[in-house]
Amino acid sequence: MGAAVRALLLLALVAAGAEALSLDVHHRYSATVRRWAGLRTGPAPGTAEYYAALAGHDDLRRRSLSLAAAAAAPVPGAGGPLAFADGNDTYRLNAFGFLHYAVVALGTPNVTFLVALDTGSDLFWVPCDCLKCAPLTSPEYGNLKFDVYSPRKSSTSRKVPCSSDLCDLQTQCSAATNSCPYKIEYLSDNTSSNGVLVEDVLYLATESGKSKITQAPITFGCGRVQTGSFLGSAAPNGLLGLGMDSKSVPSLLASQGVAANSFSMCFGEDGHGRINFGDTGSADQLETPLNIYKHNPYYNISIIGAKAGGKTFSTKFSAVVDSGTSFTALSDPMYTEITSAFHKQVKEKRNQADSSLPFEYCYTISAKGALSYPNISLTAKGGSIFPVNDPIITITDISSTPVGYCLAIMKSEGVNLIGRTSCPGSRWCSTARG
Repeated sequence: MGAAVRALLLLALVAAGAEALSLDVHHRYSATVRRWAGLRTGPAPGTAEYYAALAGHDDLRRRSLSLAAAAAAPVPGAGGPLAFADGNDTYRLNAFGFLHYAVVALGTPNVTFLVALDTGSDLFWVPCDCLKCAPLTSPEYGNLKFDVYSPRKSSTSRKVPCSSDLCDLQTQCSAATNSCPYKIEYLSDNTSSNGVLVEDVLYLATESGKSKITQAPITFGCGRVQTGSFLGSAAPNGLLGLGMDSKSVPSLLASQGVAANSFSMCFGEDGHGRINFGDTGSADQLETPLNIYKHNPYYNISIIGAKAGGKTFSTKFSAVVDSGTSFTALSDPMYTEITSAFHKQVKEKRNQADSSLPFEYCYTISAKGALSYPNISLTAKGGSIFPVNDPIITITDISSTPVGYCLAIMKSEGVNLIGRTSCPGSRWCSTARG
């Protein structure tokens, strides 16, 4: 996204008077991760292979959304907004599946973890008493050395009993241990995490006034067995679910009165960002309500219009805002209307891009100078206009020389997703609760 507009997408109202909390990131990982975040492994950013890898993950993400669920009647009453705020660093780590990560501290004494941030799932889990986990060290990790959690080594650890409301697998509980098991299957092939639920303290820092540390009891997964991409290429040190279910971290913090029922996160162009819980936002942030669907618990908003250059459209469709999706994907008729209008206003010659790329409208970069292409904006319910200031991706060769660009919108069948790369505003910013 361009850097001119600092638009945050506020999606609901938060309870007044709540104190904003952030993850405590002043620990051994901060400086190391900040340096290491610049290292690149896998496809070089900007190449066709890089964008194809991102789009492949997005395709799996889209398939998981049900059209039938999206058509369900909304449940009355929306929750508060979610916002990322200053004080907690997030990092885009291309080596680990192109996701964004933050550092969290758990237990007594505390152990730190570099966890992936995901608004499309709910459970927070970390590697724990491992039977099958990602390695703690690897040449791909650079100077990072990961930790594992063990309930036996934390004086504040408690097992989650089978009778807990958060135990979804009560029928599989062991009478001998009375520990609640969990198992989650993710979108990537053969990617899962399973183990038992535990409760321990999560360390948070206040953002207003004099900073202080809060120890918040949190339920999370003691991940004993991971499979698929969790063994190396994505979330090797855990995943923090930010979804709308009762067992997600924002929901748990709100249910205990630790923070308001809100959170936010912003991803900067340089790969660094921020995350906060209970942030009430600021006066310069734009707002639109959430659509709350019983059978589709995602961060869903309504789009009522769009503009591509000088062409304006009236429309109405819902879209999921998702931190785990890279690119925006739209279904017809909006996809065709926007892409056709964009194409008619482009001066560069259209070409056939790399066959691995999912983008239909790609162009050769002219040697004459700066690009000139129409900007795109979306109008959300309530009238707020969110400009997509840089709606393209630039394709480079292996020497990082620009050779072309594509309109970074993918065609979808029925499900609309607003991803973090082609998101309204200068940075990927999202706040919401249900």
